[in-house]
Amino acid sequence: MRRPANWFQLVRFGLVGASGYVVNLAVFSLLVHGPGVNYRAAALGAFLVAVANNFLWNRRWTFRARDGHAGFQAARFFTVSVAAFAFNLAVLELLVAGVGLPEVPAQAIAIATATPLSFLGNKLWTFER
Repeated sequence: MRRPANWFQLVRFGLVGASGYVVNLAVFSLLVHGPGVNYRAAALGAFLVAVANNFLWNRRWTFRARDGHAGFQAARFFTVSVAAFAFNLAVLELLVAGVGLPEVPAQAIAIATATPLSFLGNKLWTFER
């Protein structure tokens, strides 16, 4: 992390993550408050939409990994994302069932806690050069 380029990459990752965060919360909210989907299932649906958004933006803009095989990168990205999602889901369950927080604020906190795991996994494995 001594090179300035890594910090700019982290900022771009954060911006992509912020867009994924908005997408995730929007889909989650629509599912929970619209048809009344259980918060666990809503978290899964929101994750799937957000992960597709984030892969496209991270591949093209954050890591500029156009030279790698997109399918191979997508499989790695999905693997890292599933690991981060599992952590997210554990935090969400703890906050909703354990602490009693409302679902949407709990999901917002859970996403934020899983972000560092996602960045490191994607930088060091998915889009490594």
